[in-house]
Amino acid sequence: MIIAIANDHGAYQYKNEIKEMLEKEGHTVLDCGTNDGTNVDYPDYAKACADKVISGQAERGIVLCGTGIGISISANKIKGIRCALCTDVTMARLTREHNDANMLAMGQRTMGIETCKDVVRTFINTPFSQGERHKIRIQKIADLEK
Repeated sequence: MIIAIANDHGAYQYKNEIKEMLEKEGHTVLDCGTNDGTNVDYPDYAKACADKVISGQAERGIVLCGTGIGISISANKIKGIRCALCTDVTMARLTREHNDANMLAMGQRTMGIETCKDVVRTFINTPFSQGERHKIRIQKIADLEK
């Protein structure tokens, strides 16, 4: 799978560890930055990652900041993005099964790295359920963007 990943200065360490894990597991990772602790604005990196997903260059996106909140809010401003802030594997599984989320957000200051890795694996490996009720709800979400 091709996965875009981005972060702000508050999460570059986790981004690097998650990127390494994904590559070891055979995925292609498109790194949208940032790569150090220099203060940056998370909306810029959320957009860079979301653009890869919307354009089809990446199948899924992962964004990280200190809490995951700001970067998820930013990503969800991009038409066609359904970015879920997940703090455990149940949330990751359900957002894929029910919401067909195409981006995942997490926070370096609020989660341990091993939990983040488990959440990423669940998000990447869980398919959309294709349930009719979920398709209807996803369409209603898309209609809100019009």
